[in-house]
Amino acid sequence: MSEHEAHLKKFQKELSAGTVSLALLAVLARAGEPLYGYLIAKELERVGEGVLSGKQSALYPVLRNLEAAGLLESQIEPSVAGPPRRYYRINERGREVLAQWTAAWRATRDSVDSVLEGVLQ
Repeated sequence: MSEHEAHLKKFQKELSAGTVSLALLAVLARAGEPLYGYLIAKELERVGEGVLSGKQSALYPVLRNLEAAGLLESQIEPSVAGPPRRYYRINERGREVLAQWTAAWRATRDSVDSVLEGVLQ
């Protein structure tokens, strides 16, 4: 791996840290019903254009952290095919935080876009 690739990988890792949490809250808010990990990952894949970039295993620690922070609730339900599944749903506090994070994301995106404007055309 070249030095440039290493720098890019580090930047992408740092950038994705908060964006995955934001995307997960948004997916659960849009769903309107509880979803289990695989369905959340599939929905992120479908609408998120690579926000997880093939790292489904990264999803579960983030879901647990969001639940521990009181933004999600979960319950385990039996599955017809395979082990029981943990279903997650966003709660009212999670919706409030989603609104705040969305505003912060948009402000940051707009600010960075302004700085980058005209740099690489």
